[in-house]
Amino acid sequence: MINASKDSGVARSAPYLAAGSIQPEHLILDETRTMPFSDTELVQCDLRKNDIVVVEGGAGYGRSHLLKQDLPGWGFQNHVARVRPYEAVSPGFVVYCLKACLASGYVEANNRTATLPSLSRDVLRSIPIPLPPIEEQHAIADYLDRETARIDTLIEEQQRLIALLRERRDAEADDLLRSPSEARHTTVKRVLQPLSRPAASGLGVITAFRDGIVTLRSNRREEGYTFSNTENGYQEVRPGDLVFHALDGFAGAVGVSDSHGNATPVYHVCVATAGDDVAYVARLLRYLGRSGFLATQAPNVRERSVDFRNWSMFGRLPLTLPPVDEQRRIAAHLDEQAAKVDQLITETERFIELARERRAALITAAVTGQIDVREAA
Repeated sequence: MINASKDSGVARSAPYLAAGSIQPEHLILDETRTMPFSDTELVQCDLRKNDIVVVEGGAGYGRSHLLKQDLPGWGFQNHVARVRPYEAVSPGFVVYCLKACLASGYVEANNRTATLPSLSRDVLRSIPIPLPPIEEQHAIADYLDRETARIDTLIEEQQRLIALLRERRDAEADDLLRSPSEARHTTVKRVLQPLSRPAASGLGVITAFRDGIVTLRSNRREEGYTFSNTENGYQEVRPGDLVFHALDGFAGAVGVSDSHGNATPVYHVCVATAGDDVAYVARLLRYLGRSGFLATQAPNVRERSVDFRNWSMFGRLPLTLPPVDEQRRIAAHLDEQAAKVDQLITETERFIELARERRAALITAAVTGQIDVREAA
């Protein structure tokens, strides 16, 4: 059901399912998020237990979820379709057929959209669903419920391990940066010098990510960074430069660049002028951001940002620095520990990827009859 018109009666606010509500293995129900629906539209939506909701468009197209309860009074947004299996068909079996079809590339092969990939109503209706006897459908769905739950539990454990590894890495860095011995009290402008190189032609774009990595945008095609749409004021960044995102630095977007490229004017590109270790200074600024200190030192200009585009304001930030030799020792130690943790995280993420591939292969094999679930029970 696509809510394309509001001409049937008086519209009233109601909770709704959006594409983002339908996650790979769960449903997000937020009754506080509402939009206007007419009474006729809500009747047409009519979300019931054992209905299947499917994402039609956007980054998550093809995701589906089997409703475990009635949702009276709920609507659903554009890019969400409702599938209601016939009585002689197991809803759980259909959900797994949809997942298998998505994993097989069927949607992409049959997508006729000239722009972004999507799961159109025509493609959704054309998805082939094998229909063994209803008892076998139930048996396959029950088998996959058990086996995928085991895989999902394993994936969740590995995801928690990654979170713990990151917490441990950050906690050690915080301990070493929080209270240095033999500290000297200074300010950013006494330690760092801002550079104003013109942009160099033919180079890629440098991005400071919130995990402290500063690299070419092409090296990490990830979401979550802020980027200017124009090229006015771009500046050259060289390997070894300290790069601070003046709006997102409060959240950790600061580090030493590992690449040669150009950055937007929202960045401060700096070198150390008093002999301090630039890697240590970058780590210290990141700690001050993640600890909440930077958020108290500058005005907000948008949600979840702190504005340090004014160099004078940024330059007044206080810094507490140990002797340079100690800076280098700490920075080298943290780099070594971070490399070990990052390697463990990479290995764990690969394990999760393989588990998801195993999950998809298991679903496909079961719904296509390659596995006799009676023997596997």
